[in-house]
Amino acid sequence: MMTNATQVFHVDPVHPDPIAIAAAAQALAEGRLVAFPTETVYGLGANALDAGAVERIFIAKQRPFSDPLIVHLADVAQLTDVAINIPTVAYALAERFWPGPLTLVLRRHPNVPANVSAGRDTVAVRMPAHPVALALLRACALPIAAPSANLFSRPSPTTAQHVLDDLDGRIDIVIDAGPTPIGLESTVIDLTQTPPLLLRPGGTAVDALRAFLPDLKTPDGPLITSEKESAASPGTLLKHYSPRGQVILLAGESQAALRFLHSAVPVLNRRGLRVGLLLPDDEAREVADLQATVLTFGSLREPSAVARHLFARLRAFDSLGVDVIFARSVDEKSARVGLGMAIYDRLFRAAEGRVLSVGDDVSDMDLLNQLLAYLP
Repeated sequence: MMTNATQVFHVDPVHPDPIAIAAAAQALAEGRLVAFPTETVYGLGANALDAGAVERIFIAKQRPFSDPLIVHLADVAQLTDVAINIPTVAYALAERFWPGPLTLVLRRHPNVPANVSAGRDTVAVRMPAHPVALALLRACALPIAAPSANLFSRPSPTTAQHVLDDLDGRIDIVIDAGPTPIGLESTVIDLTQTPPLLLRPGGTAVDALRAFLPDLKTPDGPLITSEKESAASPGTLLKHYSPRGQVILLAGESQAALRFLHSAVPVLNRRGLRVGLLLPDDEAREVADLQATVLTFGSLREPSAVARHLFARLRAFDSLGVDVIFARSVDEKSARVGLGMAIYDRLFRAAEGRVLSVGDDVSDMDLLNQLLAYLP
């Protein structure tokens, strides 16, 4: 494990410095670890064809080897280098959605070491849309395995500083090109199953995929993989994207949620717990009287803004020293479409499945009892 400080290259997000890109590409070719921006989050890259380099990703992140990685490509032509028995629809999807936040699970090529894919015979692949990521992939001329560039189970990094907060001294290089534009990871679909299966919602909307995959199967809720299993996709464990404070996902109508917060926050205050509230802008104005730290993520009617800010806000609570975080959720309808599905998935996992559903059909006292059962 490294002990020296990680080298940082600051580059323009559209026209990155070729010298910085060449240095990072050389590091990857030598089996070292490089964090770089994609359109979704910052990734931690290693040569996907080098089992030793891939292993260093798991060690640096403290990530279980049962959680697979995504292989990033510079060109669709590289698909045959990392996958076999590629269905025709994979090329149709690549033509429409790549570069972009869509990951395809295919049959793994023998060239790709098994530790990339948690020992499975599949491989997850995508082509990122960020100019810096593409420049790096083209410069090194290698497929790059890259999960999010953070310690395992922490909120994903959307800035280079987030990467350094978790991994400074544990990786070789960070390419800093500013905040990532989407802020949530890619959508993952499994094309090795019939019908194809959505494994993780993300930056590509499921509705858009149905034009190519009309029989695409979507789980009723977040897909949960046991810690004892080899996951088919990254991001499917119950605990993921979690800040240090305990997250409680608060679902339901706005006024009912605000009423419950006015009951619950004083109870937690009396227990000596510091409370954080992660709320949409309009609800934040209604809790100024509460003894709580309030952060906002925009309007729930604008899921792209929520997605951009979500992980940064969850990380911010760490520095604010809160013990319990109430995070408001998108409504049930929004949680089934577009980015709303991905936002709900990330919040659900940040909360480790702890969800309180407010409404007229449940009393605040029952909700308080459920809340207290969640607390240590």
